[in-house]
Amino acid sequence: MKKFMDENFLLSNPIAIDLFHNYAKDMPIIDYHCHINPKEIYENKKFNNITEAWLYGDHYKWRAMRSNGIDEKYITGDGSDYDKFLAWSKTIQMAIGNPLYHWTHLELQRFFGIYEPLDEDTAPLIWEKVNKLLNGDGFSVRDLITKSNVEYLCTTDDPVDTLEYHIKLKEDESFKVKVLPTFRPDKGMEINAENFISWVKNLEKVSKIKITSYDEFLKALESRIVFFHSVGCRIADHGINNTVVYEEASKEEAAGIFKKALEGGYVSIEEEKKYKTYTFRTVARHYYKLGWSMQLHIAALRNNNTRMKEKIGVDIGFDSIDDQCIAYPLSRLLDSLEKDNSLPKTILYTLNPKDNYVLGTMIGSFQGDGIPGKVQFGAAWWFNDNKDGMIEQMKALSNLGLLGRFVGMLTDSRSFLSYTRHEYFRRIACNLIGEWVENGEVPRNENLLKKIVQGICYKNANEYFGI
Repeated sequence: MKKFMDENFLLSNPIAIDLFHNYAKDMPIIDYHCHINPKEIYENKKFNNITEAWLYGDHYKWRAMRSNGIDEKYITGDGSDYDKFLAWSKTIQMAIGNPLYHWTHLELQRFFGIYEPLDEDTAPLIWEKVNKLLNGDGFSVRDLITKSNVEYLCTTDDPVDTLEYHIKLKEDESFKVKVLPTFRPDKGMEINAENFISWVKNLEKVSKIKITSYDEFLKALESRIVFFHSVGCRIADHGINNTVVYEEASKEEAAGIFKKALEGGYVSIEEEKKYKTYTFRTVARHYYKLGWSMQLHIAALRNNNTRMKEKIGVDIGFDSIDDQCIAYPLSRLLDSLEKDNSLPKTILYTLNPKDNYVLGTMIGSFQGDGIPGKVQFGAAWWFNDNKDGMIEQMKALSNLGLLGRFVGMLTDSRSFLSYTRHEYFRRIACNLIGEWVENGEVPRNENLLKKIVQGICYKNANEYFGI
């Protein structure tokens, strides 16, 4: 029997052990998609306790706690931080097989040197040990990022954001890690959302462009893209809720639909599709001109629980996987950009694993421009970033494309302790490749294996994003 989460955790064969320890483990981290707060990095926040670092804002853990029957008071409510930590300790011992179980213990090991499994019996002592460290030197936000060997990270930012803290970090020579914004215009796409008009007003304010027409709206969006670029942004990100849409429309049609929405009129589903298609294609062309990469996160069904949405708010862990068909509209959307040679480097993620082969084959239809892996099948995302999900994503990519050109893992997290997810991924990737070598499916060519492993862990992303 192997020891619990030892140095060879998830490495089941000698080749995998060699690949991980010699080639993967010490590679720098490029975290090209996360949701951490740049203000907290600039201010070099220190956490008062492990609950602040672990449970504030982490909807993965909140979902698990609700499944364990924990009262909302000890999840998002006014329970004490200690009681919330105890509630989490009672939950995590029930979560064997869930990636949260491994992530929790990797974080305890790597950041705090604690190897005892967390449960309700060990919780009081672990609380004391971790909090003592957090309140000492070397555990500020910047320390945690630096200790994790992060080279650069990309936050997720609304076009109306001032990027104040990105600018301050850019000017701060004492912190060597690049902290860059990502342009996420979802609120400008969701024309039927309750807050659409107020968001347009905010765009008008920050862009200093009066928005009374669709032309002015597009001009304001373009001005924000240019501004983001000036601050170091090289990646756009679109969260495509439910399903991909594609509906041909003229600019005049899109303008009419926008005007109707701005005046508070009813926008039909068909009109919404036309507006989204034309607006998306417009901003994507700007990305292409600037040499950006574009991420499309597909198939999330958000805020399912209306009662809890009204009680607590949105994006708090009541989301799931959508199951609509995406192949045809996604193909037409990408092709509409490819036809006029304006398709940016693009990463496609699906929340529904049924679409692994849809994306795995779709990317092969839009490669080119002499760019290795120009269109990527993105890492296993959200509900899929578990051991099985990562393996299935990499198998689909290797079966249908080039695993050796994969840009690898990201945290997609709001936590500064989540960088161990890169280690988790690297162990799983090395083990998968090691199994192939052991089975005689891949040659024991040290130079080839080193190139592929280090490419997936770091070098491919470094070349792809060109930051």
